[in-house]
Amino acid sequence: MDLTINSTKTLHNGVEMPRFGLGVYKMTDKEAAVEAMLAAIDAGYRAIDTAAVYQNENEVGEAVRASRVKREELFITSKVWNTDQGYDNTLRAFEASLERLGFDYLDLYLTHWAIPDTYEETYRAIQRLYDEKLVRSIGVSNHQQHHLEKILAKANTKPMVNQIELHPQLTQEPLRQFCAKNEIAVTSWSPLARGRLLQDPVLAKIGEAHGKSIAQVVIRWHLQSDLVVIPKSVTPSRIVENADVYDFALSTEEMKMIDGLNQDWRAGTHPDQITV
Repeated sequence: MDLTINSTKTLHNGVEMPRFGLGVYKMTDKEAAVEAMLAAIDAGYRAIDTAAVYQNENEVGEAVRASRVKREELFITSKVWNTDQGYDNTLRAFEASLERLGFDYLDLYLTHWAIPDTYEETYRAIQRLYDEKLVRSIGVSNHQQHHLEKILAKANTKPMVNQIELHPQLTQEPLRQFCAKNEIAVTSWSPLARGRLLQDPVLAKIGEAHGKSIAQVVIRWHLQSDLVVIPKSVTPSRIVENADVYDFALSTEEMKMIDGLNQDWRAGTHPDQITV
């Protein structure tokens, strides 16, 4: 796979989604958030992943307008939060997100978690937003196979993306295979396992061989694994470093070594244990 910072993943409706972007979870300081987003866009990032619950959609919109890049050249994702789920509530939540962002459309809109009594109706509302051309692509986040099977059984438009916790210690192979079979792209959140991987000796050795940091090795692993990856940082120098992963490639053996680190360890909540 010949990868560059401009590489995209073609979703099943033909939309091109950047394979690499900026996650903005926990960026709650307004000034620092806008600065980080502008640094990312200046460094070549063309995707920003936010959510209503992150409370920084306003800042995403501000950064996009302050950048030197046209809105249509950027790929902006947001998500409907758990307490806003259900058909009518989701439509209202989307309108509120769009107003905070200051946009007239989103590139991708997701159900944030599969809340048992509401996620199917939530996705039905998201389909309507897609049909009305308010969203260029749609999907879900933190959905297990059994959640996806229920959605696929009823969906007029199947999800294009499933955003899940995924990193070398939680490789999620069975779920990834199911998504691939159903043409659902996978986005990795917490791609560095919230820093847990940064002392790993296997990753350190691979990094030394390439003159790269552990974080860069892990990001490259995601990209070579055909995953969309959205590392987060508020530090401009780290934002630039995270994007500097296109001048080396991991060998087949190195990829297998990293795959072998899997422990099914989660930094976040298991999707079947989520509560509103």
